[in-house]
Amino acid sequence: MSGGWCTIESDPGVFTELIEEIGVKGVQVEELYTLDDDSFNQLKPVHGLIFLFKWKGEKDKRPTTEHPGLFFANQVINNACATQAILSILLNCPQVDVGVELNNFKSFTMDFPPDLRGLAISNSDIIRTVHNKFARPEPIVFQKQKKAKEDDEVYHFISYIPFDGRVWELDGLKSGPIDLGEAKDNWLETARTHIQSRIEKYAQSEIRFNLLAVIGNRKQKYTAELEAHQKSLAHLEGFLSAGSDAMQVDGAPASQEEIKSRINNLKTQMYELNNKISSEDEKFKAWKAENIRRKHNYLPFLVNMLKVLAEKGELTPLVENAKKQQSSRSSSSSE
Repeated sequence: MSGGWCTIESDPGVFTELIEEIGVKGVQVEELYTLDDDSFNQLKPVHGLIFLFKWKGEKDKRPTTEHPGLFFANQVINNACATQAILSILLNCPQVDVGVELNNFKSFTMDFPPDLRGLAISNSDIIRTVHNKFARPEPIVFQKQKKAKEDDEVYHFISYIPFDGRVWELDGLKSGPIDLGEAKDNWLETARTHIQSRIEKYAQSEIRFNLLAVIGNRKQKYTAELEAHQKSLAHLEGFLSAGSDAMQVDGAPASQEEIKSRINNLKTQMYELNNKISSEDEKFKAWKAENIRRKHNYLPFLVNMLKVLAEKGELTPLVENAKKQQSSRSSSSSE
């Protein structure tokens, strides 16, 4: 029997650490603020997109399609859709090293129907434990989950991926995956069109959307590029030290001035790559600090602080002063 799943934030730092703790290597999550080409090009290659929107429970008449080899699972438990959206991308991305746990999970569930795959996710101790690590500490925890009412704000995550030459929308609340068309040269174009259409559909009544991209680890990418540039630099400096006025570089004639120009360009690119690597280090450091703050329970500290203030006789005056300030602000705003 599956235990409870907490609600987690739609945050790239949360999702990146969650992915790492499950055992996936060489992947991170980045937030997208626009749907323009530059935003997507800066993140390529993109393994998949995660879209968060306000769920309205409307009927979707688009047909679902079964595809052998495509991992799709129904969502059978509340609050699991964030992690399920991530898994929908990772388990359909053969170029990603998803680690032992997810490899075993996929092998075990691949012959299951979508509803049993969803049940297997909800019953996975490892996946659930990692997911629940990102719960915000609550002073009061209700064991029984309440069903959402019609006027409740309910948000839902879905995934967009390229798979077998097609673009797919994976929504655990649907009966199956939705085929959005050919991936062609750039699958993101197709996905962007459908995401934009969904945003425009709710634009008059809803502005809260969130789009995240699951991509390769940027530091690893920049480090590989830097190492390649270092080899090229050593290669060119070796030619330059030979002292000849005309040389063959990579099968083409080049003068000393041309080689010097290439060296300068490489050094500029290496400087930029080092800055990018430093920026990634700082970003991951900030994500880690923020995740520690998310997980930490500040309630005992606050309770003890209030007790100390009460023992010193300082709590009541502070409360009365706060009431006066609030009353003064209310009076000012009503004038």
